[in-house]
Amino acid sequence: MKHFLITVLLLNTFLMSFAQMEKQLNPADVQLKWELLSNTYKKTGLALSSLTLINEGKQSLPASGWSIYFNSGRLVVADTDTAAVQIQQVNGDLFRLIPKSGNLSLAAGCSKKIQLLAEEAKNRSDFPSGFYLVWDHHPEKGYSFKKFTATSLINRDHEEAQLAAKIYRQNQLIKPLTDEQIPAIFPSPVLYQPQTGTFDLNAQVKLSADADFHQEAQLFAEELSRLFRKTIPLNQTTAGPAIVFKKENGLGAEAYKLSISPQQILIRASDPAGAFYAIQSLKTMLPPGLWSGHLKSAKVPSAEVQDAPRFKFRGFMLEVARNFQSKAEVLKILDAMALYKLNVLHFHLNDDEGWRLEIPGLPELTEVGSQRGHTVDDKKNILPSYGSGPITGANSGSGFYTKADFIEILKYAALRHIRVIPEIETPGHARAAIKSMDARYDKLMKLGQQTEAEEYLLRDRNDQSVYRSVQGWNDNVLNPALPSVYRFMEKVVDEIGSMYKEAGLNLNTVHFGGDEVPAGVWGRSPAVAELIKQDSAIKGPDDLWYYYFTKVNALLKARGLYLTGWEEIGLRKTQLDGQHKMILNSTFVNDNFHTEVWNNVDGNEDLPYKMANAGYKVTLTCVTHLYFDLAANTDFEEPGQYWGGYVDTDKPFYFIPYDYYKSSKEDVNGHPVNPAIFAAKERLTDFGKTNIIGIQAPLWSETIKSPERLEYMLLPKLLGLAERAWAKDPSWATEKDTLKSKLLYQEAWSAFVHVLGKRELPRLSAYNGGYLYRIPTPGVLTEDGYAMANTSYPGLLIRYTTNGTEPSVSSPVYQQPVPLKGVLKFALFNALGRQGRSVAVK
Repeated sequence: MKHFLITVLLLNTFLMSFAQMEKQLNPADVQLKWELLSNTYKKTGLALSSLTLINEGKQSLPASGWSIYFNSGRLVVADTDTAAVQIQQVNGDLFRLIPKSGNLSLAAGCSKKIQLLAEEAKNRSDFPSGFYLVWDHHPEKGYSFKKFTATSLINRDHEEAQLAAKIYRQNQLIKPLTDEQIPAIFPSPVLYQPQTGTFDLNAQVKLSADADFHQEAQLFAEELSRLFRKTIPLNQTTAGPAIVFKKENGLGAEAYKLSISPQQILIRASDPAGAFYAIQSLKTMLPPGLWSGHLKSAKVPSAEVQDAPRFKFRGFMLEVARNFQSKAEVLKILDAMALYKLNVLHFHLNDDEGWRLEIPGLPELTEVGSQRGHTVDDKKNILPSYGSGPITGANSGSGFYTKADFIEILKYAALRHIRVIPEIETPGHARAAIKSMDARYDKLMKLGQQTEAEEYLLRDRNDQSVYRSVQGWNDNVLNPALPSVYRFMEKVVDEIGSMYKEAGLNLNTVHFGGDEVPAGVWGRSPAVAELIKQDSAIKGPDDLWYYYFTKVNALLKARGLYLTGWEEIGLRKTQLDGQHKMILNSTFVNDNFHTEVWNNVDGNEDLPYKMANAGYKVTLTCVTHLYFDLAANTDFEEPGQYWGGYVDTDKPFYFIPYDYYKSSKEDVNGHPVNPAIFAAKERLTDFGKTNIIGIQAPLWSETIKSPERLEYMLLPKLLGLAERAWAKDPSWATEKDTLKSKLLYQEAWSAFVHVLGKRELPRLSAYNGGYLYRIPTPGVLTEDGYAMANTSYPGLLIRYTTNGTEPSVSSPVYQQPVPLKGVLKFALFNALGRQGRSVAVK
């Protein structure tokens, strides 16, 4: 009885403490403010920031008994505050701030500032995010704060002025063109010959198509019906002005002929894809006003066009694991890809931070792996990442595509001649899958079903290996020694294959990732030790790389599929100079491995060419020119990453696939590159050229938390990619005379930016409901007491203010240099009045 009373008293004390603590503070009454104070703290190369907690409630925050969780790069507490708090890494990019020794209380109406150190913050994307509070007595629940703001207090006037002047000088090289001089079709066709007269396109137009092109013609008829607000029938009659689709053998895959006269538009192709691309060319010849509703008809200039793509693989990679995008947004992106003749969507469906596709029979993958929120054990959902916060389903941290969604995406893409390559990232970057299968294991073990529980297990539960991935995870690599891993892969591949069949399509490859497996994995796994005993070909953990992809390749081959992956699938780990290195592995050269090679930095400048020369099929995915998630420039307010350099629309445009050394102008810091670094690098051979199947631009989603940000990072960079993937090798790329090459390039760039500014950006403003493409900052140069401004894309308006306020649609239009008096602000506006960020000078 005595023990019972003591237990009851202790329980009552705990409950009273719980109630008191809950009463003491509502985290929704606390505002957090992050301020970047210095990027050169005590000459250490570290950035000094402060985190201020502002208690706007009526209750106090106690001195202890709580933690603040947040997502960030690695942080440490600055000297002055080490006695008050400590920072612990939870996993990945999730950290927590813990008060020490009761030294951090916060009374109602008061604030507390904590100073922290981190690596240099180069832009806003470096700021931490996703702050929430967890009480020690209730560790399984997180509470969001009222508000979080992040600002930089570092004066960057000098750097901003330098960047604005650099952009101004670049824009000065753009040669003005009249409307008649602007190329009529985008991307550039192989041959365009203008003819006399125009074709009147209006609501009375007729469409006729051979049976092979009925689908393509019908899709176009539906679009014309929307534009003219009248049903345009197909194959009723061709009397009067008509658009006619005819099959003509011998033109080649995806090739077409387009003949425009005052009487008709004749489209000829040997396959449906060619007919479809002829339609896209015709659409780019039409005025954007048709899509905005300002025009009811259009005059199409007569011309003879012959065209075919340069590369058969013209790809864009959409990653939705770190931050999810809705089915509707994916369909919208497919429409943009189709308009500009891109034909491969590489769909990155899983990573450490999320599994995004429903797999029948494995519901845990989406019940657990697609949901991010606060957790102590990852059993109901996985940890918050990239600022997704404590609540599941609240933002882009959570979400998945149902089987029906995915089939709809596949059909939508196929109708637009876009092939979807699904990526199941393994053996690294697999945490969401691992934790999902752990949850499945726990559930079935409770039911006494051990065999079923272990059927798809992805990790050795007795593995004591210690590692940390590039992104900070210590448990994100599946174990290749487990037979259950391959059962899981078979299950996933077979279910995805079934979805393709339901969509009326054939799955021909699966991308199995293969990148960034950290050192230290598998070394203390009993399952691996046992496999090494059984298989003499495996000398140690590093050989499991070869073992794993041999097994995966066999799995795919048995289903008539080939393996696609990042470059690492054609490389092999080895010990070199006391370090783990990846070297070329010729073992799989004859296995039709398709490698997407991103790494052309840090001594690997020639890796894509090495792999192509060795015989691997290579899709050029070079980070320096094609990573769309990289920021456009060095402006602190420009969103995006920067570890691989900076990528604006010009980088994919001036990328030279067969000699990208020549098109390497900047290093990863945005400084002029030293050509000497390429002197000893391997060149692409004629044989290697036959193995370059195309080019691809990835858009990783760490910083992309909304459809608006996705479109900002994607467009108009996508148009630079489209031109380089479709159009023939430009003369400036092959010209050996450096001066002539520069002049030819500037002519081509001038034509391209006029196409963008005068036609394609206005079209994208209305096309398919409108895209929120990036409007750049203007170039601004101060000289002799005046400020001069210009634009990267002719057609955008420059507006300015002279009193330091933000320009608006009512601000004056820039027409001549402005006297430097006070603070001047300049910004670019599109025809709808939407503006880009402003540039200030004084």
